[in-house]
Amino acid sequence: MIRPDQRDVELEALRERLTRLSEACLRINESLEFDVVLQGVLDSAASLTAARYGVMTLVDGGGRVQDVLSSGTTAEEAEQLWLTPDSYRIFESLTEISEPLRVADLVEYVRSLGFAGFESPLQVEVFSFLAVPMFYRGDRVGHLFVGDKDGGAEFTRADEDTLVMFASVAALVIANARRHRAEQRARADLETLVNTSPVGVVVIDAVTGELVSVNREAVRIVAGLREGDQSLEELLAVVTCVRADGREVPLGGLPMSELLGAGETIRAEEIMLRAPGGRSVGVLLNTSPIRSDEGVLVSFVVTLQDMEPLEDQERLRAEFLAMVSHELRTPLAAVMGSVGALLDTAGGLDPAETSQFLRIIRDQSDRMRHLIGDLLDVARINMGTLLVVPGPSDVHLLANDATSRFLAGGAANPLSVELAEDLPLVMADRRRIIQVLGNLLFNAAGYSPEGSPILVTAARDGIHVVVSVTDQGRGIPSEEMPELFRKFSRGHGADHGSGLAGSGLGLAICKGIVEAHGGRIWAESDGPGLGARFAFTLPVAEVPIAAAPATAGSRLTTRRQVRVLVVDDDPQALRYITDILTRAGYAPIATGAPADIARLIAEHKPHLVLLDLVLPDRDGIEVMSDIRATTDAPIMFLSAYGHDETVARAFDMGAADYVVKPFSPTELTARIRAALRKQLAYLGGEPSAPYETAGLSIDYARRRAVVAGEPVSLTATEYAVLYQLAAHAPRALTHSALLHRVWGPERVGEPSLVRDVIKRLRRKLGDSAASPKYIFTEPRVGYRMPPGRT
Repeated sequence: MIRPDQRDVELEALRERLTRLSEACLRINESLEFDVVLQGVLDSAASLTAARYGVMTLVDGGGRVQDVLSSGTTAEEAEQLWLTPDSYRIFESLTEISEPLRVADLVEYVRSLGFAGFESPLQVEVFSFLAVPMFYRGDRVGHLFVGDKDGGAEFTRADEDTLVMFASVAALVIANARRHRAEQRARADLETLVNTSPVGVVVIDAVTGELVSVNREAVRIVAGLREGDQSLEELLAVVTCVRADGREVPLGGLPMSELLGAGETIRAEEIMLRAPGGRSVGVLLNTSPIRSDEGVLVSFVVTLQDMEPLEDQERLRAEFLAMVSHELRTPLAAVMGSVGALLDTAGGLDPAETSQFLRIIRDQSDRMRHLIGDLLDVARINMGTLLVVPGPSDVHLLANDATSRFLAGGAANPLSVELAEDLPLVMADRRRIIQVLGNLLFNAAGYSPEGSPILVTAARDGIHVVVSVTDQGRGIPSEEMPELFRKFSRGHGADHGSGLAGSGLGLAICKGIVEAHGGRIWAESDGPGLGARFAFTLPVAEVPIAAAPATAGSRLTTRRQVRVLVVDDDPQALRYITDILTRAGYAPIATGAPADIARLIAEHKPHLVLLDLVLPDRDGIEVMSDIRATTDAPIMFLSAYGHDETVARAFDMGAADYVVKPFSPTELTARIRAALRKQLAYLGGEPSAPYETAGLSIDYARRRAVVAGEPVSLTATEYAVLYQLAAHAPRALTHSALLHRVWGPERVGEPSLVRDVIKRLRRKLGDSAASPKYIFTEPRVGYRMPPGRT
């Protein structure tokens, strides 16, 4: 029988324990800041159990350890804790528990798990240990670990019960803090997005008319209406809105709901905002009313687009049309005058006069032809159909032709040409690049004093050659730099000597031509009066694939023998692609009918397949699955659809590349070379013997995986990841290594791709993350497979 005084002692101890637990729960609920909550949970767990050390882990939705916090350890102890041999495997074992774990000696317990050489990484050799998992709504949130109870005592059942109750509250608090953090991040992202939007955004309280929020662009638009330090609220009270139908609505003195038609939605209405004193600004207005669940008007979201840039663009267009009309009328008048003179004096002119009139007709016809050619170039650039046909070209010859034409045109500026002697060949459409160089040379002369020198240089820069034209003329103000390569820009346009003198289209044409070659163009200037330098890049011409390594199954020998199957139901696109492949030295096999694919693969055994995403009656990704059953050739998608989801789906299903239409010949051939090189490396480095371990067999030669005698159906990406892990077993591969090897260097930094494929592989192989047989997770590293019997 329990004595009354003993019962009182136990009740008092229980009361004290519950009081401390209640205080700890209240303490961790005081804040929603994620880091503060975590530190509070960890400190409270150690305090409630009188423990010297505390460790807390948090896991993500897939059960993987995401965060680890510790308390009570010195910097040296923490370092020893994680540098201990097998520390990651031990830690992984402890984080897999689903029930409380209480042991008198952690070191002995770890040794009993099979880690015979384990030694305490802390200052104490023997210490008690208590671990409790944290669950929220059935999902594991993390774990709480405490160790070394005060005085070297063991943790009691009461300590365990206390920590279990605290862990249930802590899991809820952590879940709330996570949601709060996610909401804060989402809010910050939204505020950043709205604040950096090129469109003005204003949120107005529908009842009071007060401004709830105003982004930077809205402030900039109305800045010209404000007087001195006038606030936006003060401005709103005196501004008049002139609507498209002529109504003038004062914004001050009336409820906002009445001003905007009691909930009227306005779409793309041009209005004028007018302030006292005649100051005004034109905007394109959109309004959307926001209502509560009960239908009550709460606020308005108003978007404003400044009309001034659109009006400036329209004005420049009008000036451009007037200029083109003038430029056409002038040579046409000269031609008509010369023709009239020849007709009116037929037979009465001597041969010299007749020749003079004919030369005028020829020269002015050429002028009109150049003008029309430039106009057509602009149209093609706008539509993305400017055709360039790059081929290996010598930069010295390109520069020589361009400078010769420049000097023959009567240039009055001394010209220096400094080209590196060891320049490689570049991929260039000779006529187009000479056009770019000529425009830049005439531009330099037009903006430089007569007799001012012009310098042409070229040098290699990695996989490109940089060509530049430098003058010592009037220079370019910094405010004009962003506008230089835009249409109708006339501050320093490359128009002198071109058909569009003064049109503001010359540099836009140069930019379109250079970018169609896969290069870029830019300008540099230290300011007015300090000259300017225009430079552009051209890709180095790669040496054709000469020969593949002599490996079994390798069929890639020379580029002339590389066969490319092209599948596209658009005859025009099919012709364009086959022309590109033929010029690049490949052997195209073309078809517009998906039904012919299997026969063409069997007959021609292509080394690569170019496949349109949208085909008659079938999805291109479905067609790719059929192709995969008959050939290992890399498959590249060609499509006008560049949405992220579509691209990701194609890569997940095993596409070697995804090229968005329209594309230049240079881009397409470069991507084909990259896909062929990747395939060639794969063929050359493949292990010869199958991989076998614990019922799993991988036949590299047949690209086939078998578990317990049953074949496993894998996508190309799933097999590629499995192949990389097996080929490098037992070494762990990092996320970056897997991304680089399977998806390519451009996808490094997207570890979620690897995690998703690993999850699918485990499911198909009958494996699990909690108790793996085939694919093991190495925390903070990546994944590995056990050594196979090869």
